[in-house]
Amino acid sequence: MEQIASFAVDHTRLLPGLYLSRRDGDVTTFDLRFKRPNTGDLLSNAELHSVEHLIATFLRNSPQRDAVIYFGPMGCQTGFYFLFDSRRLSDGGAVELLKTVFAQAAAYTGPMPGKSARECGNYVNLSPEAGRPACGWYAQLIANWTEARLAYE
Repeated sequence: MEQIASFAVDHTRLLPGLYLSRRDGDVTTFDLRFKRPNTGDLLSNAELHSVEHLIATFLRNSPQRDAVIYFGPMGCQTGFYFLFDSRRLSDGGAVELLKTVFAQAAAYTGPMPGKSARECGNYVNLSPEAGRPACGWYAQLIANWTEARLAYE
């Protein structure tokens, strides 16, 4: 079998950041990496789930919402994938959008989006208090990120 492209990335050396993972026709996938290599530092389940709800909500309420295809956690729980329509949003525009929504989520003081049994199958571990610090940390990490830095090292 062919190796999946993301498995070719050396995860023992991959630093937290924002990377271009792949292009599939008009769909671009960004890899938002949170885990520090070799330390085991991961977001808790509550942080991971809360960041997902906050960022997905801000993305889908942004002026670029029609370009948003998906935002969600990686199966390995080391970060998130952001998929967008490259006909509607450039790579540079996506970088700027992510900077904006992570800063918005870090400052958010309202109720947790999607925090009910009707809206989410695992709503009990959601809270803005869990998500805000992780969003703030990532907002600072990517504050000076540019399109030129999207390549894996």
